[in-house]
Amino acid sequence: MSTAEIFEIIARHALEVLPALQHHHFKQSDSLRELGANSIDRADIIIMTLESLGLSIPLTAMAKAQNMGELANIIHEKS
Repeated sequence: MSTAEIFEIIARHALEVLPALQHHHFKQSDSLRELGANSIDRADIIIMTLESLGLSIPLTAMAKAQNMGELANIIHEKS
């Protein structure tokens, strides 16, 4: 699966957790924190994404991601 496809899955789950973003056009440079996701929301989005992809990656492996694009890259590298 490509990084772009993983990014789309992250965006889809972000919408599930943060429905107020339904009109937001997600960009790779978007920060989940800046979009209004608290730490629990961010963990939920990551866990939902990993479950969708059938992956088991420690959340700590994604701690350095500064935005959704970097998160997608990390997941792609670890998959």
